[in-house]
Amino acid sequence: MPRHITKTSFGILKYSIVLANTKEFGGIIHSEIFLVTKLLGLKFFGSTTSEFTFVNILNSSATLASYPYEDKPYEILSPLICFDSKGEIFYSNGDAHYLTCVRSALKPFQASASVKAGAVKHFNFSSKEIALMCASHNGEEVHVNTANEMLKKVGYDLSYYECGAHSPYDKNSKKTLLYNNEKPNPLHNNCSGKHAGMLSLAKYLKEDPKGYTDENHAVQKQILEQVKRFSELEEFPIAIDGCSAPVPFLPLYNLALMYQKLASTDYDELNILYDAVISNPYQIAGKDRFDTDFIQAMNGNAITKVGGEGVRGVGVRTSQGDVYGIALKIIDGNQRCNPAAILAVLN
Repeated sequence: MPRHITKTSFGILKYSIVLANTKEFGGIIHSEIFLVTKLLGLKFFGSTTSEFTFVNILNSSATLASYPYEDKPYEILSPLICFDSKGEIFYSNGDAHYLTCVRSALKPFQASASVKAGAVKHFNFSSKEIALMCASHNGEEVHVNTANEMLKKVGYDLSYYECGAHSPYDKNSKKTLLYNNEKPNPLHNNCSGKHAGMLSLAKYLKEDPKGYTDENHAVQKQILEQVKRFSELEEFPIAIDGCSAPVPFLPLYNLALMYQKLASTDYDELNILYDAVISNPYQIAGKDRFDTDFIQAMNGNAITKVGGEGVRGVGVRTSQGDVYGIALKIIDGNQRCNPAAILAVLN
C-alpha cells in the first residue's frame, strides 16, 4: 500500500492513445503501435486500445486507469525515479527507495557476467545471441533457433537447462505447437537466452553446470558480484525467479542507477550488451511487444527492459550527451499501464 498520496501541480495527464491491434497473453497486454507523439526530439508512439487517464502520475503516481471493459477505474501506485549522468536524482515521485523484486529487469546485468568473464567472446556469440541473453522473448521461431545455436556453441543440449518450459507467449507459435501435437521445451521459455548465457559462463569457468541456478554456484556468485558493482549495494534480499535463477530485491533508486550505467559508455561489458540490444530489438521481446517497439523507435537512443509484476528499467541517451536511468514499479503488478506510464514520464 502507498505510504502517502500527494497532489501535484501537474494535475491530470490525459493520454488518448491511438489503438491498433491489441494482443493479450500471460496477463500482459501488448499492442501494435502507431506514431502519436514526439519524445526526445524523435517521432514516437503510444499503445493500447483505450483511453488512459493518469492522475498525478508525475508525483505520488496514484494512477486511475480507465478501460472500456471495466465499469470502474482502479487505483495503483507507480513510484518511479529518474537518475542523471551527474549521479543525482533528476526526478522522483512516490518512494524512490521502494524495495521490489526486479525480476527480468535484471537480465542485462546478469548477462554482463558472461561478457566480463570472457565466455561470450570465447564461444563467439553473435550480436543476436548476446541480445537474447537480455531477453524475455516470445518463443517465436527466431528466438528458439537463436537459443539453440547458443547451446550448440557451448556444447550442451536441452537437458542442461534448469529454466523449465512454458508455452510461447506468441500466439502463432503456440498454435503451431498445438497443431503439430508438440509440447513446448526450454527453448520456448522466455528466459532461454539468459540461461544459455549462464551455461556458457559455467563451461568457460570449467565448473559443473549442474546446479548453475543455485545461489552458491560460481555462475551466480559472479552474477551477484556484477549486481553489487552496478547497484552500488553490498547486501540485498535474494529470491528465486520464475525461471529458477536467483534475483534480488533492490530499491528503485539503485535499479535506476544501474540503467543509467547501462546507457552510459563507461563500462565495457555493458557497452557490448547495449549495442547488441539496440542492433537486435526483435530478440529482446518480439512481435507486438512494447520493449521491441520502443527500442526500434528510439533508434539507438534508449533501451528498456520489463520485469515481472510491473517493474521496468529504462536507459536514455540524449542528443545533448546526457544519460538518464529510470526505474518504474506498478505496485499492483499489472502490466497494462506500464508502457503508457513510462511514455508519460519520458514525455
